[in-house]
Amino acid sequence: MRRAVCPGSFDPVTNGHLDIIGRASRLFDEVIVGVLINQSKSGLFSVEERIDMLREVTASYDNVRVESFRGLLVDFCRAQRATVLIKGLRAVSDFDYELQMAQMNIGLAGVETLFMPTNPLYSFLSSSLVKDVAKWGGDVTPHVPDLVHEALKARLVPPA
Repeated sequence: MRRAVCPGSFDPVTNGHLDIIGRASRLFDEVIVGVLINQSKSGLFSVEERIDMLREVTASYDNVRVESFRGLLVDFCRAQRATVLIKGLRAVSDFDYELQMAQMNIGLAGVETLFMPTNPLYSFLSSSLVKDVAKWGGDVTPHVPDLVHEALKARLVPPA
């Protein structure tokens, strides 16, 4: 079975993330979306909320499942019996950082990294940018699933 991990913090999940997950789901028998638990960072959404949102917005993919992990990504890959990581690249600056990580991951555990160029529609998009725009009342509906948009409004925009 060809199994891959698509890791991230997904705080929150964006349409760019979903584009990469969907494209990966057509290439692999199973895609595990790995939600990083980072104790040193407090996200806008809890890990449980992020997992719930991801499960709902990926429900149409029969071969995608969502799990959380902490520690080394390669250890998570081993536990999931996945030999490939999927990483979306938006810009050359992403590649510089991700190449170093890919080389470390292959050295540590023989885990390959597949870089997928982001759809140009999402090349500027990041969770941080979405949160900043939403915080100031900007329209993020083209950039996130409806479920995430509603969660952002509930969390960031004070009731009138």
